[in-house]
Formats: sequence, C-alpha cells, structure tokens
Amino acid sequence: MELKYPIFLYIGIPVIIAGLVAMHIFFKKRKYNGGKRVANTRFFRHLSEYEGQKRLRQVLAVVLEICMIGSLIAMLFLAARPYRTETTRNGVKKRDIFLCMDVSYSICYLNYDLVDSLEKVVAGLKGDRFGILIFNTSSVLYVPMTDDYDFICQKLDSLKEYFLMQQKYQDMDINYDEDFSKMREILDYYDAGTLVNNYTKGSSLIGEGLASCVYSFPRLDGEERTRLIIMATDNAEMSLSTPLVELDGAIDLCLKNHIKIFGLFPDQETYDKGNYRDYSADMKAFKEGVERTEGTFYQQSKSLTVEDIVADIQRQEALEVDELIITKEIDQPEVFAVALLVFLTLGFGAGVVLRS
Repeated sequence: MELKYPIFLYIGIPVIIAGLVAMHIFFKKRKYNGGKRVANTRFFRHLSEYEGQKRLRQVLAVVLEICMIGSLIAMLFLAARPYRTETTRNGVKKRDIFLCMDVSYSICYLNYDLVDSLEKVVAGLKGDRFGILIFNTSSVLYVPMTDDYDFICQKLDSLKEYFLMQQKYQDMDINYDEDFSKMREILDYYDAGTLVNNYTKGSSLIGEGLASCVYSFPRLDGEERTRLIIMATDNAEMSLSTPLVELDGAIDLCLKNHIKIFGLFPDQETYDKGNYRDYSADMKAFKEGVERTEGTFYQQSKSLTVEDIVADIQRQEALEVDELIITKEIDQPEVFAVALLVFLTLGFGAGVVLRS
C-alpha cells in the first residue's frame, strides 16, 4: 500500500501526539475549583457498587480516548489517500490483420483451404483485430476490423460454404433437383456484392480490391499499429475498362501506410482450372508487388500447404509485436473507512454511557 499525500500523516500525527500530551498535563494539574464538598465519604468509596461504577467509567474514558485517537488517525489516512499500483500486461498486440480475398471462381480451392486454416488461428487470437474484405469486380467489406473472434469464425464458416458451392459449380458436381436452388442462393448472395458492373468493368480487379482493403483499416493516420494484409489471388485480372487502381498503385498505398502483404498464390494445377493466361507472368507480377511491401510471397504447392503458410505468417508477425503494459493506481480506502466507522460508533456509545 502507498499513500498519495503522506504529508497529512507527517503533520497530523505530531499534532495528535502534542494534543494528547497537553490534555493529560492539563487534567493532571486540574484541582477542585468549586461546588459542594461532602464529608465522610471514605465508606462510600469502598463500597463494591461504587468501585464497580468507578472502574466502568475509567474503562469507558479510556475507550473514548482510544476511539477519538483512532478516528483522527483513520481520517488522516483517508486524507492521505491510500492506493496500490497495479501493472497489467493485457496482451494487446496492437496488430491489425485484414484477410483480402479475390473471390473469383478460379481460386475457390485455395480460398477454401485458406479460410479453413485461418479459423484455427483466429480462435486463438488475443488482442489482435481482424477484418475480412472480399472482391472480384467490386469490393465488399465482409467483416469490419474487430476483436470479436466468435463473430469472425462464424463469417469464415459462411465463406467456406460459399467456396464449397463455387467448387461444385466449377466441377458441375451438383444435383439439380435438390441442391441447385440452394447453390444458386448462396452464390447469388455473394456475387451480388462482388460483381457490380462486371459487364462493363470485367472481373478480378486486383488493384481495386487491394486499395479498398488498405482504406478499410481504421484510423490509418491516427493510430500506431502493426498492419498486415493476407491476400489470396491468382492475379488474373480481366478488366474490360481501365481500373481506378492498378496493382502497382495499390502496392504504393501499402508502402505509404506501412502495410505488409503476405501473398498466397495458387499452384499451377489450381490456376489452370480457371485461367488460360500466363501462370509465370501473373505470379511474377504479384510476387514483386508483395516483396515491395517487405512482406512474404507464398506459392501453394504439395510441399507447402495453405496450413503451413498460415502457421508461418503467424510465427513471423508475432515476433515483431511488443507487449502493451499498463500501470494504474487503485484507491484503497476501505480498511480506513471501516475503521473510522467502528471508532465513531464505539466512541459514541462510550460517550452516551458516560453521560448517563
């Protein structure tokens, strides 16, 4: 226990001691100063009833004095404001993570594995904030930045169902009588937000999706936090008009705001299921952009699974984050408040008996 204002004790206790000494000296020297004298009282003073009353009044006088002293000391401690210092390591890592996903059907297999692996990571987060943005022609802020991990896991579960439906659609593995309506309902729900104006703008607008993700971080200029983007794409942009932001421009925005990208690129077998483009060229362009942000590029392969990639991202970033330590003062008046109440109660009782 510490005292906020110990000066009250330094001054108050000497004053109390001086007052007690002066009071005892005064009462010790005080002599009879008027009233009626009574002769032949020796007999009464030796009666047991008289001696009992005398001892009771002496005890009550001592109790009253102790209560008075105790009350004064308790009030001095309350005025001095007792408190304790508590240091908490609250584990807030001050890290913001955005999952930025190209949800074009060509990488539904990579996306499914990614959200499946991230569910386990999100469930174990403490202090980090997490958000999800999905894009194709247009972008959807699917989960704003939050530390509600249960909610995030629920939304990841919904995305898994979406990517599973994409896989069935790609493979035409569907029972048209029973499953088709459900599949179309799920696909249309997501596609309605991510394919806005796709007939005029095209699809897989990578630069616009990444730029939208950058500006979805809260308080970019006003808060120092470690920010990173986990981005999954095949970089197979199929624009029908000039995009508002190309990939290089979006990478420049990441550099300006100190955001690292951890990029996931599908293996060639997955890429070839939905594209007729140059695999090496698309991979090279995305890899160069990711590495410009000092992030890490990952190419999915049989020897490097999505689960391995997610585990590696988690290890790397955890080393860069400092623990947040908070020190706060907590008032502790309880003991002295109770003591004051007890002393005042006993003193009042003793005073009433003495006056009766």
